[in-house]
Formats: sequence, C-alpha cells, structure tokens
Amino acid sequence: MRAIPLLLTAAALTSCMTQPPPATQLAESQAKFQDLTAGKVAGSAIACLPPSLRSRNMVTIDDSTIAYVDSPSRVYVNHLHGECSNLRSGFYTLVVRSSGSGTCRGDIADVADVRTGMTAGSCSLGEFVPYTRQ
Repeated sequence: MRAIPLLLTAAALTSCMTQPPPATQLAESQAKFQDLTAGKVAGSAIACLPPSLRSRNMVTIDDSTIAYVDSPSRVYVNHLHGECSNLRSGFYTLVVRSSGSGTCRGDIADVADVRTGMTAGSCSLGEFVPYTRQ
C-alpha cells in the first residue's frame, strides 16, 4: 500500500524535471549560439580539440551546449551527452577530465561550483563541430 504514494510522488517529480525550459532561456541560448557562429560555416565534426585550446576559452551556451573560442574566426561547438544542470546559471563551470593529450569526445566533465569548488553533477563531451569564417 505504501508503494502507490511513492510511485505517485516519483511520477510527479519526473514530470517536473522533464518540462522544457522557459521560452526566455531558449531565446537567450539561441542568441548566444547565433552570436558565436555568426558569419561562420559548420564543418565536419571532430573527436578532439586542438591542443592549443584551453578551458579558459570555453563559453557556456546552455546546460547542454558549450563552445570553445579558438579565434574570432573559429569556434568549436560541443553538444554534451546528458545535461549538465545549472551550468548556465553562472555560478557553475565545467571541469573536464581529459583522457589523454587533449579534450576529446567522451571525456567526463564535472559541474563545479565556482564559489566553493564542490561538484554538482557531471556529463560527457560530444563531438566538436568547428564553425569557421569563410
């Protein structure tokens, strides 16, 4: 008999977590993406970033998309596998645990609170799509 209330509570919480973000968040994310890729053309996805790029070049677009700015004429966009919650809030950043010489698809990224350094979740990196000015 206790299982029914627990199942109803779990269903209610799940439905809250799967709702889409508010339209203002979507518009902000789209605008940031457009700003970063304006005048650039998407190339073929690559598995690893060039070694010269560092995490200080990372820009958060939303909780599931980041970009690495190589130069004013090239940006690498990464759609994360899984959402890194709260990333877009500004109080969190990604700390990537690279598996080798550089940052690559499949590397684990921890969401860390910039104020305390505590981790608040993780996700993994997807492929990197270069956007280059022609």
